[in-house]
Amino acid sequence: MTFRPICMIPARLASTRFPRKLLKLFRGQPILEHVRRRALLVKELDRVIVATCDKEIEHLVIDNGGEVIMTGDHHPNGTSRVAEAIQSVDCTHVILVQADEPLIMPEHVEVMMNAILTHPDCDAFNAVGPLDGDEELDQVSSVKCALAMNGDILYCFRRSPAIAKGSEQRRYMRKLLGLIAFRKEFLLNLMDLPETSISQSESIEQMKLLQHGVRLRAVELDEAVPGVNEPSDMELVETCFAASPQQQVCFDRAFAPKTVVDAQ
Repeated sequence: MTFRPICMIPARLASTRFPRKLLKLFRGQPILEHVRRRALLVKELDRVIVATCDKEIEHLVIDNGGEVIMTGDHHPNGTSRVAEAIQSVDCTHVILVQADEPLIMPEHVEVMMNAILTHPDCDAFNAVGPLDGDEELDQVSSVKCALAMNGDILYCFRRSPAIAKGSEQRRYMRKLLGLIAFRKEFLLNLMDLPETSISQSESIEQMKLLQHGVRLRAVELDEAVPGVNEPSDMELVETCFAASPQQQVCFDRAFAPKTVVDAQ
């Protein structure tokens, strides 16, 4: 079977912790546009599509020459929204990039694509990265995970359930990143499975897969760039961007006039 991956970015304005954050400007551009244009730099992707229920987002994407699919407004998470949007899309796999990850690098998506090709027997993948420090183990704003010896994800949490010292935990704990991939048919079938107790009570959608016994492959990245979960994260994103020449080069490439032409 020919590998035909697409990228889909689920987007909504009704964020609980930071409403309308996707329209907030970072370096003069909406956060969502950073994510979409960086994904466009990955040449191996067939398409980059934004899935949304909000007309403001639809207009933003279209005005910038992008592709959008409108969905219902009932979805509990981004995976559910993508599952609706992808039904009519011709592809083998969907790479889901969270819309609040303005510093995602094209290389991160390429690592995910390589993992899919390397593990054709796996249906679900989630990028993971190193923890910034011991204190992050108990920060509820980010989801962490423990890894099995074979590189699969064992379980996910917001506050660490472990009793070992933080430095020891960080040997086998990772931060879940906003970069996920599914085989298309698997994702459509996943929506028929009932929600699970941990996924609902902890607001960790990956636990739905794990509680149903689904194998979830960890795709390790060397870095964990910050996303925008809360207003205070904007400063952290700016600091990370300013300190990274690679980020600045990626920004210039993403917003070069030629990129806009290619996206149309």
